[in-house]
Formats: sequence, structure tokens, C-alpha cells
Amino acid sequence: MKAIQDTWLIQIEITNACIHQCLHCTRFVGHHVKPYYMDLAMFEKAVDSLEGYPGGVGVMGGEPTIHPKFKEICEILRKKMPLEKRFLWTSGYKWKEYRDIIRKTFAENIYYNDHEDDTQKHQPLLIAMEDALDDRVFMRSLIDKCWIQEKWSPSINPKGGFFCEVAAAMDMLFDGPGGYPLEKGWWKKSVEDFEDQINRYCFRCSAALPLPPFNNQKGDELVSVSNYAKLQKICSRKFRESKVRLVDTKYTKEQILEWSGNWKPWVYTGEEGRKTLYDLYGWWHGFWVTHGKKSRKRKKKQQQAKA
Repeated sequence: MKAIQDTWLIQIEITNACIHQCLHCTRFVGHHVKPYYMDLAMFEKAVDSLEGYPGGVGVMGGEPTIHPKFKEICEILRKKMPLEKRFLWTSGYKWKEYRDIIRKTFAENIYYNDHEDDTQKHQPLLIAMEDALDDRVFMRSLIDKCWIQEKWSPSINPKGGFFCEVAAAMDMLFDGPGGYPLEKGWWKKSVEDFEDQINRYCFRCSAALPLPPFNNQKGDELVSVSNYAKLQKICSRKFRESKVRLVDTKYTKEQILEWSGNWKPWVYTGEEGRKTLYDLYGWWHGFWVTHGKKSRKRKKKQQQAKA
């Protein structure tokens, strides 16, 4: 597992509202009775808490552009963070309205997924490991190599800081005790320092289980016994709409090891691939953003050579 300070980016989750309701969403969109919208004071506090953090800072949802103060959020980020540290995840909602401010704020640092590719797949996340396996030592060995913690990001939402973005979403969904206070330097926590969050969330998650991914637009959300009961208790919208299917299956260690062979759950965006900067910004602005990207890369290499 990585310490928070060794990760490549920390997400600031400004809302869990979204125009999509993908199956097995990492933010559990579609389950919440009511979405949240992070207020500007909280967003500024989140940004300030990351002073000195060596990685990037992402703005994410849900769909960030749904946030009624999205423009103000971009202004705060431009004021406090250099361009090379600013990132955005969006499905393109209100793209024409926000395209210019997105270009000025994030330039090439944008992860755009309009979800129109019907070959995209997501891995189930609510088949609790402690429901699916019996050997807790083996569970922990899988958790310690979890692809989300290794490849993705820690996260900040209105309830505080978390070592993992899915842990943050799970705490929000099930009304957990919240994350770490957003004091400056909270992100310096070692693996041992966030052991409480590992024990609270990871055994209730299936990210580290090598389960097959499923089309994110068709079918039901697969959920194990304990999480099924929790969704029922919180009156999950997907639960009430009969979009949740109970999975009451135990797996063996041998099955897990066999399935892990060619398992690549981080490859989920389908067959169409990412859009180019020219697709997103048009020919003229796409050219200048591309030129700026190359220029920044050259400057970074020169700085590294001098160091």
C-alpha cells in the first residue's frame, strides 16, 4: 500500500450528483437519497490543506459541472494551485457553457468520459470481502495490493480526508464517522496512520477481489449480504427501484488466485478510447493547449536536468 503523500493525486469530491447512474459506480451514484454539494469555504479549506503535497489536485464528482458554484470553484483553484497540479474529471455536462473556463483552469489535465461507449465496464464494489471470503489474513494480503489504492487516489469530501476515494464514497453512503480533519499536512499519514480506515472500509469493499467486470449500463448492481442489508437500511434509491441483486457466494483462495491472472479492472473505458484535445476544445484552442503542454514538458525536463 502507498502512503498518501506518495500518491500521484488527491481528489476533491465537490458533489455526488451525476447525470449518469452507472452500475458499480465508484461513488455509488444512484443509491443516495439526496446528493451533496460542497460549499466554497469547504473547498477552499480542502485546497489549503494540500499545501506542500507533491502530487496533483483533482476536481471530481459525481459530475463536477452540476455543482452550482463550479465557476467559483475553478477560480479558487486557479488562484491557489499552478496549472500543472490542476485536474478535472467530467462526462461533459454543460460542456459548451463551461468549455472556456475548463480550458483556462485545467488545459490538457482533463479526463473526459461522456459514457457514450456502451462497451465500458465496471467492477462490483459492494460484494464485501468479509462476506465472500473466510480467511481474514488472505483478505488483508489482497487489500494491501488493491489496485484502486495503488493506481488511483486518496480523496476529500465534505466529511474530511480519506486514504482512498472508494472509502470516502462508502463513508458518505453509509453515514460513517467521517474522514480525517483537514489540517495542513494531513496527507502526510503513513499506511500505519490510516489503519483505522482500512479496517473500517476495505473489508466491506470488493475492489481488491478479482471479480469480472460488468457492463456499466445493463443489468443489476451486485451486492453481498451485509451491504444489501445496509442499502435497505438507508433506503437506497437503487434498492427501492429493484436495481440491486443479492450475491450470497463464498469464494476459495484457489479461485481468487486463478482469477487474478489476467485481471485488469483499471481498464474500463471501453473500445473508443479518449478524446483528443482538438475534439474537446476545437482546432484553434486545441492547438494552443497542445503547444502549451509540449512547452511545459520541455521546461520540466530542463528543470530536472539542472537539479
